[in-house]
Amino acid sequence: MSDQQLQQGPIHAVHVELGATFAPFGGWEMPVSYAGTVAEHTAVRENVGLFDVSHLGKALVAGPGAAQFVDAALTNDLSKIGPGKAQYTLCCTESGGVTDDLIVYYVSDDELFLVPNAANTAAVVAALAEVAPAGVTVTDQHRDHAVFAVQGPKSADILTGLGLPTDIEYMAFVDAEWNGVPVRVCRSGYSGERGFELLPRWADAEALFRALVAAVQATGGQVAGLGARDTLRTEMGYPLHGHELSTTISPLQARCGWAVGWNKPEFWGRDALLAEKQAGPARRLWGLRALDRGVLRQDQTVLRDGEPVGETTSGTFSPTLKVGIALALIDSAAGLAAGDEVAVDVRGRSLRAELVTPPFVEDHTK
Repeated sequence: MSDQQLQQGPIHAVHVELGATFAPFGGWEMPVSYAGTVAEHTAVRENVGLFDVSHLGKALVAGPGAAQFVDAALTNDLSKIGPGKAQYTLCCTESGGVTDDLIVYYVSDDELFLVPNAANTAAVVAALAEVAPAGVTVTDQHRDHAVFAVQGPKSADILTGLGLPTDIEYMAFVDAEWNGVPVRVCRSGYSGERGFELLPRWADAEALFRALVAAVQATGGQVAGLGARDTLRTEMGYPLHGHELSTTISPLQARCGWAVGWNKPEFWGRDALLAEKQAGPARRLWGLRALDRGVLRQDQTVLRDGEPVGETTSGTFSPTLKVGIALALIDSAAGLAAGDEVAVDVRGRSLRAELVTPPFVEDHTK
């Protein structure tokens, strides 16, 4: 996709003002960094960071029995939550691969709001719309709402200062107002830190974002881009579709079996996933922590005693740990366990690494 074809979010001009560098991601022109990825990453871990992730998809499933319909399609068990709660779930193929991972906002039994990944929104909407029962509509609302993520130990202070609610359980949401305009506030995020995601209307996005920028900068925090978002989620072992999840990488292989309602009578890919669970996945996601100097990247071969046993799916330098880290799919037949040493082929150089069960750093989300 050329630069001319890339989509832009509702506050692109603000990112230009803030001095962002940009790159294409999921068909959108996205801010990668402002002050630098390491500074932005550190702000989220120690203070607060603000992300514009309005490229994320949005879709509305509405009508009598909407929740029952979505529950029969997506993997996680919606009966575990109710109105005012959100849930991580997966849209799978019948062969057990993953079309997308997404968040479901349970508004009511007859209204669910979905937040898929940008590049996969159309596929998720089409898959649901094709089999939706009479009276249930599936509407793509990609450009109806913006999404801002306020992440870090001081995230609640930022929202409180703007008069927004913060006394919210993890993965719960409330519909609030800011300066007379509606904004949905959810206790969630993709950083591993305490945080919130705000969903204002697309047309109202700029005013709210500017207010958030002022509050974050006054606290000593940072506006953060896609670079920090990636290093933060990699330290947590969070999957990114197209890397740790795909139509050829199942939830079990990606350590996302916890997001599958195994006792549900129906969901897309159920038979294939149950069979894989019984047999055991042929490969599994592990963390790699470099023991030698060097930066790990995706698509690098992992070796044990000179023999290939897997491949990296994501890799970066960890600003928190000050070492190279990666996520990798490792063959189960290799019989490896946490603490075992492997080698990674980094452009012809063998770099030693230790197998780690993700996350690499402590989880502070709750």
